[in-house]
Amino acid sequence: MAPGGKMEAQESITESVKREYKEETGIDIVDPVLKGVSTMVIEENDQVVDEWMMFTFFTDTYKGTLLDESPEGELEWVPIKDIASLPKAEGDQQYIDHVLREAQNVLVRKFRYTTEYELISYQ
Repeated sequence: MAPGGKMEAQESITESVKREYKEETGIDIVDPVLKGVSTMVIEENDQVVDEWMMFTFFTDTYKGTLLDESPEGELEWVPIKDIASLPKAEGDQQYIDHVLREAQNVLVRKFRYTTEYELISYQ
């Protein structure tokens, strides 16, 4: 878990997620819905060494096919039942569970991690 793409000048978060997803996967997502907003704080020796915002979107409609090679690494479709067993930062499962429950509200959280991405706390 590291900061993903960056928003470009005059770009909305929805425009940004569509552009980033296309650049990183080759897929055009349709009608993404905002499901979560996180403040991510990375600490070392009780000092903040990095901080960013993360926006989590959901869609089940897309066009295109996965790139053969991605700048983000190997891409593959994974069955929903297998998502929980994938490697990820500890706090990420909260977002996955929230999105998969089809909750209508936006989950807002702040996560504090060590530089090794061990969860310190969340609120």
